Amino acid sequence: MKRRLTSRLDARSLLRQLSYGVPRPSLSPLEIHQRNHVPFAPSPIDRPRVSLLAEIQNAPGALYRLLRPFQEKTVDLTRIESRPSMRGESIFDIALDFYGDMRDQRIASVIEEVKKNSGNVLVLDQQKVPWFPLHVSELDAIATRTLDAGAELKSDHPGFQDVAYRQRRQLIANLANQHKHGSLPPFLEYTEQETATWRTVWDNLKPMTSKYACRQYLDIVADMEREGVLSRERIPQQREVSAFLEERTGFTIRPVAGLLSSRDFLNGLAFRTFFSTQYMRHQSLPLYTPEPDLCHELFGHAPMFADPDFADFSQAIGLASLGASEEDVGRLATCYWFSVEFGLCREDGAIKAYGAGLLSSFGELEYACSPTRPAGGRLESPVIERWDPWAAAHRSYPITDYQPTYF
Repeated sequence: MKRRLTSRLDARSLLRQLSYGVPRPSLSPLEIHQRNHVPFAPSPIDRPRVSLLAEIQNAPGALYRLLRPFQEKTVDLTRIESRPSMRGESIFDIALDFYGDMRDQRIASVIEEVKKNSGNVLVLDQQKVPWFPLHVSELDAIATRTLDAGAELKSDHPGFQDVAYRQRRQLIANLANQHKHGSLPPFLEYTEQETATWRTVWDNLKPMTSKYACRQYLDIVADMEREGVLSRERIPQQREVSAFLEERTGFTIRPVAGLLSSRDFLNGLAFRTFFSTQYMRHQSLPLYTPEPDLCHELFGHAPMFADPDFADFSQAIGLASLGASEEDVGRLATCYWFSVEFGLCREDGAIKAYGAGLLSSFGELEYACSPTRPAGGRLESPVIERWDPWAAAHRSYPITDYQPTYF
């Protein structure tokens, strides 16, 4: 019997609140790939939105007359909500959200018609909604908007002075930037040096994950090894890992040249798409990387996306990011950091890791989970708090050091 992830993320509740569900795949990986990767017309960018509060009598045809101008002027409504008015038992307040600009004559005429059919109309605000993808194919528009990394290395990067390494990173970045929806991730011939680095990471991580990773992760990794997707002897192809995940939960992996903004990255999760790098860390420091590399992506992230509950929770965060304000995206990204990246859970009273940042770092994995000290080269112990998304969303955190607090 498959074990379920028992952390307090409550992904299904989040999905119910968002009124969004994704059926579990029952097709072959190829059929799933073909079903998911179909053309779609792009949507406009940064559509302004207007909110109204209208008052109507509880009478036959009242709601129809109120909404008829939107149909006649072909204005798209995005929300309709009714509630009894405090002004009387036979009066209802109708909240309406719709796409449009108050300066547009068509929108102005709709509002005038609404006023004729309502006892009272209040224009609440006009909101400018950040552009967001409406279909998985529209991820093409954000996949190349990397912030840093990729082929552009900072001066303190271990590979900054290595011309051959930088050329290799540029080649891999170019392949990622050329990728389009509907095609498989590019096939890469990894070098002997890159494979040697992979094996070094494998040899150091395996003993720690066997001891401190959550049971779901261990079960999935065992399945991936049994099916030949993960192996110490070779670096997996991104397309192989993506096919494995598609068959399990419908999640796919899409190549990216480097770091994306929080908004763009989370938007991908809404479509069960994980943006993943394909480059290897520099061989001079095989147990350290200043940015996400394929070891972090494949050892840390990929296996957990094969767990149905974890996949649902990840998608819920992504769905909440679509069209969200910058403040809300920041809070969602911080929740993501303390859960998907550095989340902990309990198994039979023991602390275990399910976060990718821990599962791909043998030092911090021991530091976070070991009941004894020293651990991970540190004498101090971290603070471990009960999962609280509101508290997590407002917590600051270091990026280049072990976390002082985990949830």
